[in-house]
Amino acid sequence: MIYSLSLHSAGLIAGALLILLSLAAVVLPARNLLPQFPRSRMAGAALLTVDLVWSFWLLVTMEMGEFASFRRPLLILLPIGFILVLRFVDEFLAVRALGILCLLAAEPLLDAAFLRPETSRLLVTVLAYLMIVAGLIWVTMPYLLRDQIQWSARSAERWWLLSGFGLVFGAAILVCAFAAY
Repeated sequence: MIYSLSLHSAGLIAGALLILLSLAAVVLPARNLLPQFPRSRMAGAALLTVDLVWSFWLLVTMEMGEFASFRRPLLILLPIGFILVLRFVDEFLAVRALGILCLLAAEPLLDAAFLRPETSRLLVTVLAYLMIVAGLIWVTMPYLLRDQIQWSARSAERWWLLSGFGLVFGAAILVCAFAAY
């Protein structure tokens, strides 16, 4: 186990983040600001820095077994790749960095739900797999997030419906974290 996160903690964190993001989407003018996100260089650099720190921490702390000889070269290549990506990737850097963050964040959720007997753990597992699919799509085809944002923000009802779904899903995970995990 790389992460020593219990299912209770994972449910609390995931549910609280979903609720906060959904409430921010409803309360803040995110519907008007979010269309600028995919091409935002500052958001891309910030998210990519978070990805770098997380990946570097993983490389330093994880057990690599027979691949331990690759640790040092990867620790050298990771910051070099970070600098090169910041320098040469102009298109949709924020979307790609968000996709990488989704892929990194899904693993602790799956790790916490692994071999747990509660059926409600599937809420956390479904969230993790949704994050994996979204992360893979956003890293490989980042223009799709732009299209998804435009589709979501096209009408106020659609925006409220999607935000409400996130709020309900986050609340369900949070309730299960308190009641079942």
